[in-house]
Formats: sequence, structure tokens, C-alpha cells
Amino acid sequence: MAQFDRDKTEIFLGAVRKYMQVRGPMSQKDLAEMTDTGVSTMSRFLNQQTKELNANLIANITAKLAIPLHEIIDFVEESYSDQFIRLVKFYKGAEELPSEQGSASSHGSGSANEDDEIAQALGNGGSAKSFTSQVGVGRKKTSLVFEKDQGGGDLKSKLQNLSLKQKGFLNEFLNLDSDGKDLVVDVGRNIITYLKQKGIEF
Repeated sequence: MAQFDRDKTEIFLGAVRKYMQVRGPMSQKDLAEMTDTGVSTMSRFLNQQTKELNANLIANITAKLAIPLHEIIDFVEESYSDQFIRLVKFYKGAEELPSEQGSASSHGSGSANEDDEIAQALGNGGSAKSFTSQVGVGRKKTSLVFEKDQGGGDLKSKLQNLSLKQKGFLNEFLNLDSDGKDLVVDVGRNIITYLKQKGIEF
């Protein structure tokens, strides 16, 4: 199901630029910090250099800039409008994440209950395609979107073993477009191979 009309992306970006001035003025870096998004990710999105339109990022920007929905509603596909409105309200803190995307407590940073919910949603027995969790990184709350693991495994223990720094990196990685994710994976694999060749064990 299409979520946004790509041909009308400029409508949304025009509204974003307008309200960056109205609420600020603010730079791309300011907006990235406000939405807990990587600066490079925000830059690529605002310059239309991403292949995919990230619904979470779009809703987060809409919420944090308090963009009136009537100004951008043409950009949102009619079949997705109700879910998008709920997602915007979630990022405003007005309600929980739409059930289609799962939900998690916005308090704490990786509690046992939260890890149980994530593992259940992502594991073999879960039916959710993705799961969003709020993780505390420093003084900020970061939204992490976890994709369902098709290969199974003990996801709960894997999540518990991640440090806050690693969870923060996960957020950056998951906000990349497909090409960006592939690049990070390729570079990471090459670094690991090189270090192993040098006899460095992990």
C-alpha cells in the first residue's frame, strides 16, 4: 500500500521549509536534533536523495514542527491518512503508536518488559512486520524501528546485550535508505575481515 504521493513530495518539503523558519529559524542540523535524526539522514531526505519515504521520519518532522495537517494532506495517500494522523499524534506524545506498527513504552531504556515485547513482535511467533521502541540515549529519547527477523534466534538476549551506544547506532542505520544500509554493511564486513586477518579477535 502506497503511503505517500511521491509526485507531491515538494508540497511536504515546502511546508517543512516554511515551518523551519516560522518555528526558528532553524537549520537542517537543528531539525535533525529536534527529531533525534542523523544530520546526514535529514540532509538526504530534505534534498530528495532517498529512494524511500520514511513514514516515521515524515510524521516526526510534522509533529515537531507542528505543521498543520491540512497543508500537507495532499501528499498523504487517502488510504493511509488515518494511520498517518495517529502516527503524528504519537510523535506529539498524544497517543500510542498505531497498532499496525506495534507499540512500546516510552519510559526507560531497554527494560525487561520492553525487551520481551520486542522479541515477541520480532521473533518467529510474532506477527508484526516491524516494531518501534523508544530508547533513552543520553538525555534524548530515540525511536528505534526493528524489522522482523525471518531467521529466528534469541532476539531478546541480543537486544539486552546491546549498549545504548549500539542502540543509538541502530537508529541511524535503520533511517538510511536501502543503498545506505548496503554501504554500511559492506564497509563493516570489510573492516571485520581486515581485523581478523590481523589476528584481532572479537
